[in-house]
Amino acid sequence: MDRQASRLRSNPYRIMKNDLMSMLGGMFSSAVSKGGQGKLENRTTNVDSKDYAFQIHVPPNVENTPNLPIIIFLHGIGQRGSGGFVPTNGAGGAIAKHYLGQIPAIILLPQCRPESYWSDPVMEKMVVESLAQTVEEFKADEKRTYLTGVSMGGYGVWHFASEFPKKFAALISICGGSSYPKGDRFDALAKKVGATPAWLFHGADDVVVPVTESRQIAAALEANNGNVKYNEYENVGHHVWMNALGEKDLMPWLLAQHL
Repeated sequence: MDRQASRLRSNPYRIMKNDLMSMLGGMFSSAVSKGGQGKLENRTTNVDSKDYAFQIHVPPNVENTPNLPIIIFLHGIGQRGSGGFVPTNGAGGAIAKHYLGQIPAIILLPQCRPESYWSDPVMEKMVVESLAQTVEEFKADEKRTYLTGVSMGGYGVWHFASEFPKKFAALISICGGSSYPKGDRFDALAKKVGATPAWLFHGADDVVVPVTESRQIAAALEANNGNVKYNEYENVGHHVWMNALGEKDLMPWLLAQHL
């Protein structure tokens, strides 16, 4: 498979922001927490003398809740930009705060720059620095740092999980693929990821990222004594996140993992 599944099949899909918010809201609202809306805020981090914007969502009463976990969400190719991909104001911002506020965790939402990919060295540094900055700001629980991503972000999950194998307590990859562009793309990846708990989701009819990507990652993890769960959905294409968010055990499972 070429890098990022041949640039995600030359980007034939464009995820609308309301679709992404539906996915984020559905995933996060499956966690049990009803304390209000929380706050969606903008931050910046500096990499190689250049500022990069990212977003965070903090739950209600964050100042009175020590050792919160952090969930990193890596978006897909359609949300690349430089000003944040989740709305902070207006009706969209209100919806985001309502849904994101239902999970007892800090949610880190970095944004990949146009024409870049999560595995690019500068983007890697940006995510790592954003995470370190967020952990320091909120004194978050580094033993409960979770990595999630969809499509291009799913590729990013496997990139970071293999480059930083002891950093994350659990992984969620939705219609993602191996971050290795050539050679032994699956077994070598699985060996680096090791026993990090991972839950993969893919549609059997995905024409953007082939389902064989997740199948082979899951198989390689199992062959290397990994801790893996894999859900594949028949007659479902690239919008498999709509199925993933319907898995009521997803967020409780994620939040139960720790290093």
